[in-house]
Amino acid sequence: MEGCNGAHITPGDHNGVVAQDPYLWLEDITGDDALNWVRAHNEPTIAKFGGPRFEQMRTEALEVLDTEARIPYVRRRGDHLYNFWRDAANPRGVWRRTTLDSYRTAEPDWDVILDVDALSDAEDENWVWAGADVLEPDHRLALIELSRGGADATVVREFDMSTRQFVADGFELPEAKSGVAWQDQDTVLVGTDFGPDSMTESGYPRIAKRWRRGEPLENAQTLFEGVASDVSVGGGYDSTPGFERLFITRSFDFFNRDRFELRDDDLIRIEIPTDAGMSVHREWLLIRPRTEWTIDRTTYRPGSLLAVRYDEFLSGTRELTVVFEPDEHSSLDNYAWTRDHLVLVTLVDVSSHVELVTPGTWERSEIPGIPPNTNTVLVDIDEHGDEMFLDSSGFDTPSQLLWGRAGSEVTTIKSAPAFFDASDIEVTQHFAASADGTKIPYFVVGHRGSTGPGPTLLGGYGGFEVANTPGYAGVLGRLWLARGGTYVLANIRGGGEYGPTWHTQAMRENRHLVYEDFAAVARDLVDRGVTTVDQLGAQGGSNGGLLMGVMLTRYPELFGALVCSVPLLDMRRFHLLLAGASWMAEYGDPDDPDDWAFISEYSPYQNISADRRYPPVLITTSTRDDRVHPGHARKMAAALEQLGHSVDYYENIEGGHAGAADNAQTAFKSALIYEYLWSKLT
Repeated sequence: MEGCNGAHITPGDHNGVVAQDPYLWLEDITGDDALNWVRAHNEPTIAKFGGPRFEQMRTEALEVLDTEARIPYVRRRGDHLYNFWRDAANPRGVWRRTTLDSYRTAEPDWDVILDVDALSDAEDENWVWAGADVLEPDHRLALIELSRGGADATVVREFDMSTRQFVADGFELPEAKSGVAWQDQDTVLVGTDFGPDSMTESGYPRIAKRWRRGEPLENAQTLFEGVASDVSVGGGYDSTPGFERLFITRSFDFFNRDRFELRDDDLIRIEIPTDAGMSVHREWLLIRPRTEWTIDRTTYRPGSLLAVRYDEFLSGTRELTVVFEPDEHSSLDNYAWTRDHLVLVTLVDVSSHVELVTPGTWERSEIPGIPPNTNTVLVDIDEHGDEMFLDSSGFDTPSQLLWGRAGSEVTTIKSAPAFFDASDIEVTQHFAASADGTKIPYFVVGHRGSTGPGPTLLGGYGGFEVANTPGYAGVLGRLWLARGGTYVLANIRGGGEYGPTWHTQAMRENRHLVYEDFAAVARDLVDRGVTTVDQLGAQGGSNGGLLMGVMLTRYPELFGALVCSVPLLDMRRFHLLLAGASWMAEYGDPDDPDDWAFISEYSPYQNISADRRYPPVLITTSTRDDRVHPGHARKMAAALEQLGHSVDYYENIEGGHAGAADNAQTAFKSALIYEYLWSKLT
């Protein structure tokens, strides 16, 4: 790892002794002083970058986001297909439904169930749609979640889909980071803020209860209690006829959890590794171990998918069938059940393949009709029937929505328009050697016939086993590629592109691998003549924002400009801010001296140098982000500014962790970022 040179600010030293943080007051999210600081930084940023090109890009981005020609993605519930839709006329959105026959026409007949704009106006609230849990099998009642300004915390309200009204005296929860699910029409499973000590240190429910219609919430039956240091506790119910089951999950860190089935009053632990993925469908239990698992003298590889009959497993059998086993090039990306088949999406060197699996024999076959060389994702798989919706796209290929039934060919029923001219775009994959010799794949989306290096934007994430795959992005295409820029996606470790081990090898004390990988790709782009240092920019958000902070403070010589969005940056205090405690399994515990020893080596806020030359950086965040605290971004900007570094700052006063609450805000944020990059890299 590269060392940190020069003088540093000292909100925390490398021995774990916390000095006075001069910008601690900026953690007061809605304090007058903090918000005055935000406004004083927003205004010059808008003045500096809000010129004619910005306005043109904002218009172009909003056209992409609001166009009626984009695909309305759906989810089947009973006889209807449901969609949530935002456009210029409905900036907050409408929840609507149609039939399959109507959906397959050019102009579907949509039946609006709930108009969030009208609701916001009527109640004088800035409601943002956060989803709905619809009661099966009649689909008459729904538990609707609404967020103020895009925060993770939501209110929950029962909704009658036949009357299109919220149910008077129905199930309702005040604003909190709640978990709620139907058991039957008069019973819900709920975890929420029940009062003092009912939430975990991460800010999620600690207690799961069964709440019956008409009884006060405080009288709900307690089913399970975790401890304060857990991440969360929750309950769920499988209402499949003949397979009704009530499950309890206790997540004691981000990647480890205990699972139980509650039968009558007996809590039965499902004896699988705590870090394994698990799903139950009818008679089948699927297990995906994240680390090597040896059971009855058989060892299963990380990232495998294993099958066994659920009741037999609970009774003690350990005869598991391997449905999928990864190799050095392939990994399991996703899977979902139809009633009688398993749909399996795998990645081979980050390119997707989709197969249909027959349970029992576990024979696999390619699903015909999927376009080659595209990234395919599961949109909706009907677990009660045989219907499949899939989306296929590529960096230069707009989305096609595919429809079909298990065992038959899928066909295109909707196509997204092209939002930019891709006739001269070519996509290539390359591999850069990281510091330890590991080959790191990355995609280059460039222009045929390019005669020399040009402005290039490098993106990456590198955390939580999230795989970045090559899909179509209309706003990126219009605002960057169509103007002559090159885009690069780096599939660095920490993600899930090659299965769990691609992630686990870069956790905690091995976090430096993430940053070494990204730096290796940046160097390779310059060495291969794709770009120059002065023309190379990078962008990342959330954990990717931490990546940008490390690039700024540890690898500043590699970049011409950086964009750091909704970031983690103060790794000395991340576990004390909002949901931060839930991420200690990923990063480590800063209060443990041994953990702080390696965290302090890269924590951007603690490693700002007065002496090193940094590339210019734009830091963006949202006041309403209740997942990653906006204090990270504020304090980093203030500290950089104090030492004379080139930093611009913008904070959306609403918008949650996405940084935007509607399409107009998303367009504004996109235009700001791309205008910043164009101004710095050209």
